Amino acid sequence: MSGQSNTNRQKRRLGRKLREMRERADMTMDEAAELLDKTRSSLHRIEVGETRADVHLIRSMMDIYDERDDSLIDLSRAAKKKGWWYAFFGPSTEPFYIEDEAAASHAAFFELVTIPGLLQTEEYVRAHFAASNITGTKTRVDDVVTVRKIRQERLTDTEKPLLLHAVIDEAALRRMVGGREVMREQLQRLVTMASLPTVTLQVIPSSCGAHASMLSPFTVLSFPEPDEVDVQYVEYLGGSVRIDKPDRVRKTRLVFDHLCAMALPPEESIRSVEEVIAEL
Repeated sequence: MSGQSNTNRQKRRLGRKLREMRERADMTMDEAAELLDKTRSSLHRIEVGETRADVHLIRSMMDIYDERDDSLIDLSRAAKKKGWWYAFFGPSTEPFYIEDEAAASHAAFFELVTIPGLLQTEEYVRAHFAASNITGTKTRVDDVVTVRKIRQERLTDTEKPLLLHAVIDEAALRRMVGGREVMREQLQRLVTMASLPTVTLQVIPSSCGAHASMLSPFTVLSFPEPDEVDVQYVEYLGGSVRIDKPDRVRKTRLVFDHLCAMALPPEESIRSVEEVIAEL
């Protein structure tokens, strides 16, 4: 399932490439819109990935911009296909993060008080969801669990694995989500997952004191395509913010490197998790 195409991400990528092609042709958006018999606003929506350029429009663009790139036609066709995750979301929901994660090759997580989603057990997911979504229905919880399990398959996928580097504050290990048995199972899962070649786990002990991201957990995703920029996600109550500005994401990368340097090395981190298990 992880190899299926997505819609929003492909539209954004296609739009960016079309904008870059226009700029290489030294043509303003107004000039291009007139030649394409489009309004400026409609061309803008295409270039920012809000709407998809069909293959006929792309062929016209290549003629007007005097540049041939048939990969754009393939990208437009791919942008029509919906990924597996759309079966679990309503028409008004845009699963941007899941689309990006499904396409990513590397993921860097920093968590303050929870275990990273890709390392969570089913019971931990249910307990966490019940506490943070008090109006959620059972069907919705089941969908969340199913989606989480499918996403976790990337960590053992031999064809398109996701390389995960998770830095966790010790507070996340000690917060009793779901009770002792749920936490014991969850921490044992952490130890097991940390043994995978795709997973690097580090723990920041409480004794380290203050660090560079005291108020904000975050995720940074990297992609296999050399022209794709890293993206950052920061969650807030009720949603998340997607950031793809290179300067901002670069600063977050520096923060992540700083957190990695503060955290225990992977082997010592596993021992610290085992110590918490022994206390339960």
